Amino acid sequence: MIKNLDLQKITQKYQDELRVAVNRVVDSGWYLQGKENESFEKNYAEYIGTQDCVGVANGLDALRLILRAYIELGVMSKGDEIIVPANTYIATILSITDNELTPVLVEPDLNTYQIDSTKIEDAITKRTRGIMIVHLYGQCAYNESIADLCQKYKLKLLEDNAQAHGCKYKGLKTGSLGDAAAHSFYPTKNMGAFGDAGAVTTNDFVLADLIRTLANYGSSRKYVFDYCGLNSRLDEIHAAVLNVKLKHIDEDNGYRKNVARYYIANIKHRDIILPQIVDWDAHVFHIFTIRTKNRDELQEYLLANGIQTVIHYPIPPHKQSCYKGWNELSFPITEKIHREELSLPMSPVIPVNEYQQVVELINNWKI
Repeated sequence: MIKNLDLQKITQKYQDELRVAVNRVVDSGWYLQGKENESFEKNYAEYIGTQDCVGVANGLDALRLILRAYIELGVMSKGDEIIVPANTYIATILSITDNELTPVLVEPDLNTYQIDSTKIEDAITKRTRGIMIVHLYGQCAYNESIADLCQKYKLKLLEDNAQAHGCKYKGLKTGSLGDAAAHSFYPTKNMGAFGDAGAVTTNDFVLADLIRTLANYGSSRKYVFDYCGLNSRLDEIHAAVLNVKLKHIDEDNGYRKNVARYYIANIKHRDIILPQIVDWDAHVFHIFTIRTKNRDELQEYLLANGIQTVIHYPIPPHKQSCYKGWNELSFPITEKIHREELSLPMSPVIPVNEYQQVVELINNWKI
């Protein structure tokens, strides 16, 4: 079986460094809010290109805490609106509704799968307080027109960078392009921990300090609680693992791009729609997604021939049971993507012969 993503092989690639890092934490006897976390926050901020980084428990909490901090600072109020792409993963939406803010869904561009910046301004109202872009599948969603809208309407520009570690826009890393960014280090991400982990990056020290307080039960001093906060802290083992992974992220992303180049150059099936890449720096291929009207048949065919694929994602947020009030809404482009999307095997360790086999099988597929 050719796996969609082989986490065991990824871990084995750096197992000696990872063992040293984990053993260092175990031997230290210090497992939360210690030197490993401090080191990772410093290193990751430098890598992303921001003044500050706050390690948190997961990517959803990173998003939730950004919005919660803005509410506490009086920048946003419950009921205010956040513009967000309609085709994102559910966590993006959950972070907004968890804070009793209102998501305003905007269709993506069918060619890039990123929020269609030409449709954003029509969605802005007097209650809009922010635009949350999602660098979906590892591709940069940012452009100057979005930044211009934020400046024009005095909106916060927020980044969901869960899938795009190391992605660039004109030399700047995603995660440094807006007012604040959320990062997920779930094991399957380009830079994954050994479990749930996340971070916030920002140049706003006031925001960062408040997020750090909110993530520590609302406490900035031991046993003194200024806010009703969360328990959302990056533990020392994950921080140590991430410090190892950070050293290799650009190399790993480079391998992913080579796999993507091969797929794009060699998949020739007439029923397959391939990603359109304008700037190779602006994509790190967390996921290599294709589209076909016969998606389910292709997935079954590949599985029967030993190729594991994944659908990202089968049901869009507005059709989920948890948002029943939205189920009658229509977002045709989003729904088309969710009907047709299929993710091919992609990782920094997939052997050449395996991704060549994927291509050969797809080109030989009979509809």
